[in-house]
Amino acid sequence: MKNDLLTIGGFTIHGYGLMIGIGIIAAYWAADYRSKRYHLDPDHLFWILIWGVGCGLLGAKLLYYITIWREILADPRKLLDIAGGFVVYGGIIGGIAAGYVYCRVRKIDFLRYLDLVVPSVALAQGFGRIGCFLAGCCYGVACDGPFSVTFTNSDYAPNGVALFPSQLVSSGLDFLHFFLLCFLARRNDRPGRIGAFYLLFYSIGRFCIEFFRGDLERGQVGGLSTSQFISLFTAAAGLVFLILLSRKKEPGRPASEGEK
Repeated sequence: MKNDLLTIGGFTIHGYGLMIGIGIIAAYWAADYRSKRYHLDPDHLFWILIWGVGCGLLGAKLLYYITIWREILADPRKLLDIAGGFVVYGGIIGGIAAGYVYCRVRKIDFLRYLDLVVPSVALAQGFGRIGCFLAGCCYGVACDGPFSVTFTNSDYAPNGVALFPSQLVSSGLDFLHFFLLCFLARRNDRPGRIGAFYLLFYSIGRFCIEFFRGDLERGQVGGLSTSQFISLFTAAAGLVFLILLSRKKEPGRPASEGEK
């Protein structure tokens, strides 16, 4: 629970940034390894990663700005704080949109690459939540139990208060999500289905874990947190996508340009 892990001269290694970096590397390695099994071009995978990460970060930041629009109106200088404040759903939307545009431009099968990438997204999220734990952000509600955690030097979580370890629980669920999607992918015969499962499973898990989050300043819509409200739509999108795919006949298809 210490975000500043190491300082050398004027350079500091932050736990949050380190975990994000490890997550991106692990996600790419896993997708690259799995691309051979599914006969997909790793060169396309590399550029999908680059565009997906870039647009994902942009989307996460933009959605964060939307959630604090009242604060921005009161103090526009908050727009200059680009280091902190991201919303995961914005990253998911931005990353998927970037991947779709890339696949359309390169004329390759978007659904097959989506199925390849989404388990790695869950893997990266698992490492990212460990980074949240080190930084103290995304903290849980007050919870005086055997598994509670107490921060003593956090810029985000209340210090000296026993809290539910929402970051670690989220991380564990994300890693479980990764292995579950990989398991389902080995038995999948319908492109797009793994992407739909990702949206459905993540939305359900996120909706539930939000009940144990203590950082309610992120915003609410009625009695739901902003993320719970978005989860209703992403879960519905995943479910509708699964239903449409189950009704769609799978015709014989020649290998696309992006496949080996």
